[in-house]
Amino acid sequence: MEAGGGYRFPQARILVFAKAPVPGACKTRLIPALGAEGAAALYRELLEGTLARLAPARIAPLELWCAPDTGHWAFQDLAARWDLSLHDQQGGDLGERMLHAATDALLRVEAAVLIGSDCPGLGPAQIASALTALLAQPQQDAVLGPAEDGGYVLLGLRQPARELFTGMPWGGDQVAALTRARLAGLGWRWWELAPLADVDRPEDLAC
Repeated sequence: MEAGGGYRFPQARILVFAKAPVPGACKTRLIPALGAEGAAALYRELLEGTLARLAPARIAPLELWCAPDTGHWAFQDLAARWDLSLHDQQGGDLGERMLHAATDALLRVEAAVLIGSDCPGLGPAQIASALTALLAQPQQDAVLGPAEDGGYVLLGLRQPARELFTGMPWGGDQVAALTRARLAGLGWRWWELAPLADVDRPEDLAC
């Protein structure tokens, strides 16, 4: 993918974290409600919806960070359909993989926004607001997009910091609060988006 003209923020990247939609390997907390095949199908639908909202908006170049690697046919299909590049996730837990991707991107560009694919309410407006906060004057060091369940759906950065990704209880309801505490500990200035709902648990399916 060429990071050139036509983007509102060409010196930023949107990092979308994705798992291969393999039954039993994604959205496992939804399996009791949907079954393994149904949970994987919903995950693929959510991922495709995220890219369909963001790619045409041309806010910043999209990078799809793939687990276990970029070889799954679903990732290849998405790369053929949308203007994005594919990258292998690297690291043990989610925090290590996010830190690796953020560090990689921020060696190349001025700002990065890290998102997943399970928040149907996350779209171009929030991404543009986050990048404006990171790159406009006065600049913020970070942007946090909290989730209603206590996690977050977006993290925007101008520099990587290991403290934001290590020893974090991913999937729990304290992730956003701990991230705020660690941002404060770094002495960083940050801005927050309005909380959004994501789709992680059976009760979220009614939303």
